[in-house]
Amino acid sequence: MINEKEWNQEQERLDVVTEKLKERIAEIEPEVAELQNQAVNIRKQFWEEVTVNTSTDEDFEETYYSIKQQEALLSERERSYQLRKQQSKSMKRLLHVPYFGRIDFHEDGMRSTEQVYIGVSSFVDSDGMSFLIYDWRTPIASMYYDYSPGAATYDTPAGRVGGTMELKRQYQISESKLRNVFDTTVTIGDQLLQQVLGKSPDSQMKSIVATIQKEQNAIIRNDKSRMLIVQGVAGSGKTSAALQRVAYLLYKYREWLKANQIVLFSPNPMFNSYVSTVLPELGEENMQQTTFQEYLEHELGTVLSLEDPFDQLEYVLTEQSTREYETRLKGIEYKASTIFLQAIRNYVELLSQRGMRFKSIRFRDRDLITVKQMETQFYSYEPTIRLANRVGLLQEWLLKELTILERKERDMHWVQEEINYLDKEHYADVYNDLHKERGVFDFAEQYEEIQEMLNKKNRRDESDFDYAEQEEEQLRRMVVKEYFKPLRKQVKKMLFIDMVGLYVQLFDKERAYWTMTNEAMAPEFWNDICEQTKEKLSQLELFYEDATPYLYLKELVEGVRTNTDVRHVFVDEGQDYSMFQYEYLKKLFPRARMTVLGDFGQAIFTHATELYGIESPLIQLYGASETDLIRLARSYRSTREIVDFTKSMLPSGKEIVPFERSGKKPNLSKVDSRAQLAMCLAEEIATLQTEGFTSIAVITKTAAESMDAYDLLTEHGCPSVRLITKQTPTFEQGTLIIPAYLAKGVEFDAVLIYDASSRTYHRESERKLFYTACTRAMHRLLLFATDDWTPFIQTLDASLYDVKSST
Repeated sequence: MINEKEWNQEQERLDVVTEKLKERIAEIEPEVAELQNQAVNIRKQFWEEVTVNTSTDEDFEETYYSIKQQEALLSERERSYQLRKQQSKSMKRLLHVPYFGRIDFHEDGMRSTEQVYIGVSSFVDSDGMSFLIYDWRTPIASMYYDYSPGAATYDTPAGRVGGTMELKRQYQISESKLRNVFDTTVTIGDQLLQQVLGKSPDSQMKSIVATIQKEQNAIIRNDKSRMLIVQGVAGSGKTSAALQRVAYLLYKYREWLKANQIVLFSPNPMFNSYVSTVLPELGEENMQQTTFQEYLEHELGTVLSLEDPFDQLEYVLTEQSTREYETRLKGIEYKASTIFLQAIRNYVELLSQRGMRFKSIRFRDRDLITVKQMETQFYSYEPTIRLANRVGLLQEWLLKELTILERKERDMHWVQEEINYLDKEHYADVYNDLHKERGVFDFAEQYEEIQEMLNKKNRRDESDFDYAEQEEEQLRRMVVKEYFKPLRKQVKKMLFIDMVGLYVQLFDKERAYWTMTNEAMAPEFWNDICEQTKEKLSQLELFYEDATPYLYLKELVEGVRTNTDVRHVFVDEGQDYSMFQYEYLKKLFPRARMTVLGDFGQAIFTHATELYGIESPLIQLYGASETDLIRLARSYRSTREIVDFTKSMLPSGKEIVPFERSGKKPNLSKVDSRAQLAMCLAEEIATLQTEGFTSIAVITKTAAESMDAYDLLTEHGCPSVRLITKQTPTFEQGTLIIPAYLAKGVEFDAVLIYDASSRTYHRESERKLFYTACTRAMHRLLLFATDDWTPFIQTLDASLYDVKSST
């Protein structure tokens, strides 16, 4: 703590800054209102101020420039309004907590030392030159996160600046009053971090700009790597750092980077709501947020019914007793592998020579263009032309063929029948088309005339025969064109390609697969995997493990749909993505840089991808020279006792470093019955609530177990619990019952493991799921079992936990 004199000086400065903020807000608020009114009025009066005159070229030109002038005026007012509005919002955010840190920096070669106060945005004194507060994203503020007092440097567009940091100070401010002041030496001070971490979590993630650590700052300010891979242990703040990274990028590149040019792929929809307030809290718009499943549904959901990753995981966790279980597991593993990825590429090469599958274009129960015709045309193109380009040529040929066939179709008997049933509106369209040059547009008076002309034609009345011929020809053209529209639409959507057939064709007997994929080795149980896959596809359904390979094949055949607007892609829980998904994202966003965040210790899916080290296939995605890897080994979320307990479950757990925040040891309670389990859970929940914990989770292994826990607790007088499912749209505080895989990325005051017995968690493949569930706890971890403890606990040192008697 600082002495009384310094405290008073700091409070005086805080009072001065607060008063200047209030004055500036008072000045700017009327400007905001006035600019808004001006923009609204200009928009309302836009056409009143402009006389539209196109009589002569000169009149037209005058009208054009008058509109452009009004448009420019409106645009300028709206830009000014948005700028002033943003400034007002920034100052209002600063008003209650103007800054959280300070460094005193003496630049080499300068006489004086500069005091740099750091907050969530910048604030300049009325002279327009003196910074009263520096935005945490400015280059000079980076020293606050990266250095202790002593020699320090920071990078600017003009080069590196060196000097000496003479002071590093942290503040806790609320309602414009100093609450605490800390001088620190090494990192962002433990005192402040202790207090922040000791608080209960909110229903939404908060900004961490006041407590960013040096290793997190390296993530935030990395703007050179094409691929940034962050392997961070549970609770290391990797997701928080990634969100501050988005804010930093939007700040540094604000002239050309917009929020809608950044995409975050989240683990589930509920997580999107959990992180939705971080960027607005920092004065930035939210980036685009989605899940990979939502993207798959958008691309494939109109043709196929897709399994989602959570249903796949439920199958893996619950269906061990079924006969086809091992086959499915082998299929999941193989279909996510780089071997299968290369096999599909090889398969596409083969399709350039033979094996393409098409669907005939049918019309009125007959083939207009047959599969054989398409095959002949397709393989008549130069073999050196890339497959997707040849498909494009075939598409052009089909559209031309449809034009020819459309003309022929006009003479068919069914067309006359359709004409006989046309309504007045259709006749009006034809009549107006034929009479435009005469300036006749009122059809209401002409309907009888057309009908009479057609009758005369049928009676061979030669005086009006030619005109009636034109009328009928136009009607035939109109009728056939309308019927051919869906055929053209199908061709433009590439529906003439039998994509399901092409994918099914891959799953043939082992020898055929070996040939089609240029000697790719099929996995164990291949024939059974083939039967499972084909059976699913015969119902127009797709396993989750097949969705991305199917889409990848589709893009290689039809041509890749690219999005060149997106410049940054963030992937959270990156270990749960397969190489197929990464390859697809790279093709989909060719101009984007990618940030992948994850923890292989929480790799709960069979198709997990190693993120860190030379074994990571992600390094090959953009090459080692364009890839940076950052490891976060310190866990900030949980108390030391919880981290010591959980890290001991992992073979690599020794690398995890707990933050020095103490609490109670994890507590183990063995019960004799479901009734006793319900009673113990209800009692513990009530006790935790009495202690002031507002965020409590009963974590289960599966969705089915969550439902069981919910029924049990509500039956035994615990009505306040809320069941979380994969359909739950938002994350809220309270007492939740949630499967472990939906709790990823979220934290709670207290976690109660519903069943930590060997009956529920016994297979080695479930170790990381159990670890993930336990690491959600910030302050308390309580585990229950009605049977022997899971082997993941039995092997732990008994000093790491307490045992509570069931009596």
